[in-house]
Amino acid sequence: MTTTEPTSKCPVHNFNPLEELPAGEKIATYDRLRDEAPVIWNEFATGYYVVTRHEEMLAVLQNPDTFSNRAVTVFDPNPTYKWIPEMLDGDEHLQWRRQLGPRFSPKAVAQMEDKVRRRAVELVEGILAKGTGSCDFMNEFAFQYPTSIFLDLMGLPIDDLPQFMEWEHEILHVAGSGEEASRRRGIAMASVIEYFSGVIEARRESPGEDLISAALTFEVDGTPVSDEDMQNFCLLMFMAGLDTVSATLGLSFMHLASHPEDRTRIVEDPSLIPAAIEEFIRAYAIVIPARKAAVDTEIGGCPVKAGSMVAVPLNAATRDDAVFEDAKTVEITRTPNNHIGFGAGPHRCLGSHLARRELKIALEEWHKRIPVYRLDPDSAPTESGGQLGPNKDITLLWDN
Repeated sequence: MTTTEPTSKCPVHNFNPLEELPAGEKIATYDRLRDEAPVIWNEFATGYYVVTRHEEMLAVLQNPDTFSNRAVTVFDPNPTYKWIPEMLDGDEHLQWRRQLGPRFSPKAVAQMEDKVRRRAVELVEGILAKGTGSCDFMNEFAFQYPTSIFLDLMGLPIDDLPQFMEWEHEILHVAGSGEEASRRRGIAMASVIEYFSGVIEARRESPGEDLISAALTFEVDGTPVSDEDMQNFCLLMFMAGLDTVSATLGLSFMHLASHPEDRTRIVEDPSLIPAAIEEFIRAYAIVIPARKAAVDTEIGGCPVKAGSMVAVPLNAATRDDAVFEDAKTVEITRTPNNHIGFGAGPHRCLGSHLARRELKIALEEWHKRIPVYRLDPDSAPTESGGQLGPNKDITLLWDN
């Protein structure tokens, strides 16, 4: 176990980042930590460092030789799994990124426009067809929308959506102790890998136009990718494709439901939606990646020993007043807005273009049909697990 002494540059805290709390409270916690110091030590579980400010976070994310991606969860410093390509370093990582890049380029994402828009329209019109003037936003829209797009991208049946959502919750949103969360996450990841093992075998025999079939043609160092690497690739695509857009939608619609002035602006002028999305990604950055120190080093004057885990909650950097004026305030026309809500450095989010497209289309099609809505006063959205964002209880109301 790595230990450190409390100093003015590296104070000690003890908080459970997996605890289930009202949505927004965890961001407020990281705001307070950032105001205290650029780096803190959290004694929870086996202990780890938390980087809280933009400058120091960029230094971590842009230096993979010192801060390795071989472990990306603070509770698993010596993982037995390998999410590909996220948990690769060096040239192996670059080879995967080069081959995946064309599949997630702006041109490739633009070609998905019609399918993505049709799915958004189907879901919103299905909600309206109930005639109740209300919906369970996370379950009826935010989870189903990006998950169904992911299933289509991977060439998987839409009927598998409920099972995928259950696994996703276990991997990313389990509350409790670090040990219990790791155990349940491991069980769910094993189930996902087992599922994809069968899919990979079928695609080797009968390839299609989907992403899995394409990845089966990849080579690393001149050697075709193995079944094990394909399983780990599919596991990462599963997690990245299901949760990030869902959580961002939840936070965005919570904001718009409680800030009618912002909602009115995008309804009256939909050209503001792209800028609003960038601001939601900045102000409510949901991902809390981690890195493992490969050598003895320091962050913000705080000594960090080799083998130590380092959490880099992106929201702490994107809400740093040293970089963004009045950073805790959401300004949907903020410009410039050079945030790191998708990360930074060589492991920056590969799917950022697709995520932006999905979010843009969702806001456009929803507000064409339901321009005025509010949050049910009985709603109590919460977030739990290793990633931010509400996972339940956003009930939206509107007048029929």
